[in-house]
Amino acid sequence: MREELANSTQPPSFPFFNLSGRVAMVTGTSRGLGQHFARALARAGADLILTSRQQSALAEFEREITELGRRCVSVALDVCSEESIRSAVAEAESAFGSIDILVNNAGMNIRKPAIEVSWEDWNRILDTNLRGSFFVAQAVAKGMIKRGYGRIINVGSVTSVAGYAGLGPYGASRGGIRQLTMSLADDWGVHGITVNCLAPGWFRTEQNKIMYESKEWVEYLCDRIPVKRPGRPDDLEGPVVFLASEESRYVTGQTLLVDGGISTGATRALPKTSASAVTSAMQPIDL
Repeated sequence: MREELANSTQPPSFPFFNLSGRVAMVTGTSRGLGQHFARALARAGADLILTSRQQSALAEFEREITELGRRCVSVALDVCSEESIRSAVAEAESAFGSIDILVNNAGMNIRKPAIEVSWEDWNRILDTNLRGSFFVAQAVAKGMIKRGYGRIINVGSVTSVAGYAGLGPYGASRGGIRQLTMSLADDWGVHGITVNCLAPGWFRTEQNKIMYESKEWVEYLCDRIPVKRPGRPDDLEGPVVFLASEESRYVTGQTLLVDGGISTGATRALPKTSASAVTSAMQPIDL
């Protein structure tokens, strides 16, 4: 069949990245990238479970999802509370019968120099980003294991693989997400569950928008990114749908960096000058 498809000039008769009939739970959907993830999954055909600490904050976005023709419910979820996690997952499963896809998106940050980070700051960041992601995944995976199918997408960051001043606890939590992803993939793969980490690079969000108000900093950032721009939310739509779909069935334990290439190291090894001047400067010299 693969050979026939390769030789055919017609598009395949089956759709790729079709999530019709699947139910996706996305944590932290009251704003930001969580809403973009949920919207992308809905457009691909999935029904949605939206979560936030304040259920009322989801009303407007829930209407948007239903207007796309998808079933949608909103559930209160505090990922720092074990009881809230159990209750939210039970409510979601009661509404839809199952959860096929989990996007562990809920997270937070407190940006401070390392010397100023308090005990409370550390605990709040790690409890939300790392401990919360593990226990939400654990609660959802119980149903996935029974059904022999699941897609878990843990949202990490470029800080999962690189260190940045002022982001010590946050980077520790996101590095932990990467390691947790590999461990859960090994643990649950036998049950038909894939677990991957989606790691955005530098995207403007509510958490970091103040940095983007500095023209000098944005220019510095773009100089370090090979594609020369920060990320846009729609840059994440294809990756999240791919990891949620059947087409990613043999991909697990991986960290997919959507970062414009900044994780390559992105240190300029040549001066800022014209291409012709650089080429000329690099020509061999006969001695």
